[in-house]
Amino acid sequence: MRRSIYTKVFLILVLMVLMAFRIMAQDVASRRITVPQKECSIQTVFTEMKGQGNIVLSYGNSLPLNRVLKFETTNVAVSTILRLIREATGFTHKIQGDKIILIPPAKKYSVSGFLRDEASGENLIGANIYTLPDFRGTTANAYGYYSLTLLSDSVTLSVSYVGYQTKRMKFFLEKDTVLNVSLTSEVLDEVVVTSDESARDITHMSTVEMSVGQLEALPRLAGEVDVMKGLQLLPGVQGGSEGSSGLYVRGGSPDQNLILLDGVPVYNVSHLFGFFSVFNSDAINHVELIKGGFPARYGGRLSSVVNITMKEGNQQELHGEGSIGLVASRLTLEGPIKKNKSSFIISGRRTFADLFVRPILRKTSDGKEDQGYYFYDVNAKFNQTINSHNRLYLSAYSGRDKTRTSTTEELFRDDVHYRRKDDYDLAWGNITTALRLNSVLTPTLFSNITATYSRFKMDTRKEIDEFTKNSKEEKHDHFKNLYTSEIRDFALKADIDYIPSLTHAIKFGGYGIAHEFSPGSLTYRVGAADTTVGSYRINAVEFGAYAEDDITVSKRLKVNLGVHYSGFHVEAKKYSSVQPRLALRYLVSDKISVKASYAQMQQYIHLLSNVGVGLPTDLWVPATSVATPEQSWQGAVGFTYNPDNTYELIVEGYYKNMTGLVEYKNGASFMNLDKDWQTKIETGNGESYGGEIFLKKKEGAWTGWLGYTLSWAYRKFENIDNGRRFPFKYDRRHDLELAVIYTWNKRIDLAFTWVYGSGYPTSLPTASYSGYHGDDHADFGYHYGYAYPSRNNFRMRAYHRLDVTLSFFKQKKWGERKWIFGLYNAYSRNNPFYLSIQEDPTGQSNSKVIQHSLFPVIPAISYTFKF
Repeated sequence: MRRSIYTKVFLILVLMVLMAFRIMAQDVASRRITVPQKECSIQTVFTEMKGQGNIVLSYGNSLPLNRVLKFETTNVAVSTILRLIREATGFTHKIQGDKIILIPPAKKYSVSGFLRDEASGENLIGANIYTLPDFRGTTANAYGYYSLTLLSDSVTLSVSYVGYQTKRMKFFLEKDTVLNVSLTSEVLDEVVVTSDESARDITHMSTVEMSVGQLEALPRLAGEVDVMKGLQLLPGVQGGSEGSSGLYVRGGSPDQNLILLDGVPVYNVSHLFGFFSVFNSDAINHVELIKGGFPARYGGRLSSVVNITMKEGNQQELHGEGSIGLVASRLTLEGPIKKNKSSFIISGRRTFADLFVRPILRKTSDGKEDQGYYFYDVNAKFNQTINSHNRLYLSAYSGRDKTRTSTTEELFRDDVHYRRKDDYDLAWGNITTALRLNSVLTPTLFSNITATYSRFKMDTRKEIDEFTKNSKEEKHDHFKNLYTSEIRDFALKADIDYIPSLTHAIKFGGYGIAHEFSPGSLTYRVGAADTTVGSYRINAVEFGAYAEDDITVSKRLKVNLGVHYSGFHVEAKKYSSVQPRLALRYLVSDKISVKASYAQMQQYIHLLSNVGVGLPTDLWVPATSVATPEQSWQGAVGFTYNPDNTYELIVEGYYKNMTGLVEYKNGASFMNLDKDWQTKIETGNGESYGGEIFLKKKEGAWTGWLGYTLSWAYRKFENIDNGRRFPFKYDRRHDLELAVIYTWNKRIDLAFTWVYGSGYPTSLPTASYSGYHGDDHADFGYHYGYAYPSRNNFRMRAYHRLDVTLSFFKQKKWGERKWIFGLYNAYSRNNPFYLSIQEDPTGQSNSKVIQHSLFPVIPAISYTFKF
């Protein structure tokens, strides 16, 4: 009992002492001091505080005593003086009785460096580095560089990347520190779930990244790994007609996609008339698709950005990989030129089917026919580390398709010798080149200076040679025409990353592009004379600048705010545009984030397209006074749900409005021989809107995703369909994609995709008229006419398809080999490619609508190897 009383008394005394200190502290802070004038140095103020208030001050040598403080009156409270000192110098304070202790601000230092693959030295684009236990951090940029500015203290960093073992490092940060981190690939017997930044955490929405491993595991058309077909399996992305490698993103056209290979625009992405893309997966490191909420650093297109980064080459040892398939074969070599200093990669791919088919098609019963087709592409990249702060890259791509038909007819009759040879060639291809200098200017400032060249060229050649000889005369006629179309770009761009703190990630830069358009020229020869028409070039200059800041407002709220300015000069016409960009992310909980975005875009080039099956006869032309720039604005809202690191659910809704869209007038073709192409087009508007669901499973033996899109896309042109709004030709109401990859064990995996899409719209007549023309029925025959009530008034049958791939791996002493067996369209669905009208030659019954299909079930087998 007595002990309890003593305890209570002791506690009361301690409380009274603490209250006394508190009262004295309040008393010191509330005292008022008279200063000589309204602007005084800290040294002068301290002299008055000691003399008038008998206040003891304690501070270090780092306090700037000559810093001037500004007062509203000459009689001020000590609390006001301390507040002004904190605002001017960052020094905080602690009061102990009559003593004021001024505490200097904690020093901040930067830890920065590159995140790379330990075995190859490849940059880990988008790898995460953050502090523990508060999980504050950043991601590596497109070159693997990161920067964190932290208080001088004991620091624990965690570095993670999908498919790699997480690495943790603990050290005391007492100066600016360069910390290059290498991660080891994760090869484990069981699945280990590791922490990783998800779509929930990033500010931007409508962005999807795909690894090369995912692409290689997906089923393939004829055994070929295809980046673009992988992207077609994502919600909001449609692939156009059967087999096409084009992208129609959220109601946009293929020309509205900014497709970058190492930062260089690629204008035609199709091989084999659209069935394959030009991107060789063996040479690719990283693929990113942005469908909306575009960061300010991107401009020039309306619908999407596809950013493809090439590998840099193994810096440690020589490696190679290749594949032999039914359509093409590939070979890639990479390795160090000087270990840890420079490396190279070169990758080539070519069809070889033409070499086997050509002998079969070469001879016919009535003459000789020689047909052939091939494509090839070559990727190469070189990089050199100049010093710890500078690195130089040189990358290049070249690809070409060519199809040819040569027919020879030769007759001997009586004394007549007749020979005719017809040759037809169609060829198209891209060349891209990029020279890039990466520089670490300061620990928080990173620059990338790039010079690029891009060219797309298409040409067709038709040549006829006729020879006739008889007893009276000999005649030789020769006709030739060559049609070409081309676009070239020379560009220079500067991009700067500035990361002053954990709450700001600033990007800014500028660019200039010199465009050279050659929409079409025709050279023809009759006899010995050549004549060229439509040979002209249009030169244009495009330029711009941007700035954006990814701001961490609070633990829950992040904002990306930016603006993109662009201008375009063509002939005597000038255009400019200011395009604001905004993206918001709010964490409702540790598992749910809500996002919104708004972006304006402007596009200064148009693609005049006749068909949608990937033919290279589409023409690139600049914006002019007639064909004004295309503009769009897009708003989107959505949320992301991450119950754990295994599953992720993304739901988004969007609306996009477009103006300045271009289409050929009815009956116009690509054979535009002069500037009159501007009289053969219509300009109009478009809109699209819809919702997307994307469910992903990222860990475990079973991985993959389910995507669903509900969307509407419309076009409206004043002189098409009487100015009424009509469905876009790739308006698809429902679109479903299921992709599943099952890792059976280390030696076997199974992958399948199932896609479903409601039918595309097309134009069909609702009435017909018929009758004979002319007096002589035999000469003029039966004639049909059709009445179309509106454009795209009918929808084709729904499209669905199952693709399956089974892969067998085996480790050899020299490396790894893999056999891949697949089925494209496994249950041989008769999907619509296009519809046609079958006329009744007797005129006694109605015409029929005939569906034409392209691919039945297609088996594939390929052999790949790595060493």
